[in-house]
Amino acid sequence: MKSVFFSRFFILLPWALIVIIMIDIDSKKAIRAPAAARTGKAQRAGRTRAPGAGGPQNQTALPVIYAVTPTYTRPVQKAELTRLAHAFRQVPRFHWIVVEDSTTRTELVARFLARCGVPYTHLNIFTPRRFKRTGMPRATEQRNVALTWLRQHRDKRDAGVVFFADDDNTYSLELFEEMRSTRGVSVWPVGFVGGRAYERPLVSGGKVVGWYTGWRPDRPFATDMAGFAVNLQVILANPRAQFKRRGSQPGMQESDFLKQITKVTQLEPKANNCTRVLVWHTRTEKPHLANEPKHRKDTVVIEV
Repeated sequence: MKSVFFSRFFILLPWALIVIIMIDIDSKKAIRAPAAARTGKAQRAGRTRAPGAGGPQNQTALPVIYAVTPTYTRPVQKAELTRLAHAFRQVPRFHWIVVEDSTTRTELVARFLARCGVPYTHLNIFTPRRFKRTGMPRATEQRNVALTWLRQHRDKRDAGVVFFADDDNTYSLELFEEMRSTRGVSVWPVGFVGGRAYERPLVSGGKVVGWYTGWRPDRPFATDMAGFAVNLQVILANPRAQFKRRGSQPGMQESDFLKQITKVTQLEPKANNCTRVLVWHTRTEKPHLANEPKHRKDTVVIEV
């Protein structure tokens, strides 16, 4: 009986060992499988990023967009600049020129710009009080200081486009790609201006032939400040071109400036022949702060 048992045992033993070895191999494969999958994903991700890795090198050939933003101290100032920064930091080859209407560069704006993630230049110039009366053009000095900075710090070797980006507007990222190819002066529609849903240049045969506007259609350039961009070399080639303070009326600064550097027939329509709105004059609602002086101040000073 024992001999039969041992004979069968030794016959089955090799097969049992083979089964054990196969189970062990399968278990090791199962353990390694997730790690292999992660490695594969990482490798695929690396390949996906490879074109982007060359992106910054390719982007150096793009003209720089110089966005000029006049700003002044008010309760919503930081909120306005924050909204702009969220858009601007997504635009490649972008330089933000922020000009404060102030005798000094304020700590609030300086701290904000240092953390905003956008390449910037921080300037300031105070608007004389006699020019702050109702009905007078605004931000004239600030825009002119930005133009002076560009003429002092950029030259014929620099490719760029200058855009006047007020801090009470909302900008589509598409707008910046539209304006980047500007050779002279480019134009496009602007939403919520002139008492209408939008204003725009009228285009026929690829040329601007008129203006769809709700205010002063007799203006030579019936567009909003957010409705045009200028090639940097045009700015440099016209060193005396600036925004006028004396003799200019509200709503006429755009025309007074553009008349110095171009003609309507030379304008370059963008945004699908000026049929798409990519910037809106939204304006932030003025906050209601009537209760501020009625209550005790917080013991902690918080920047808003």
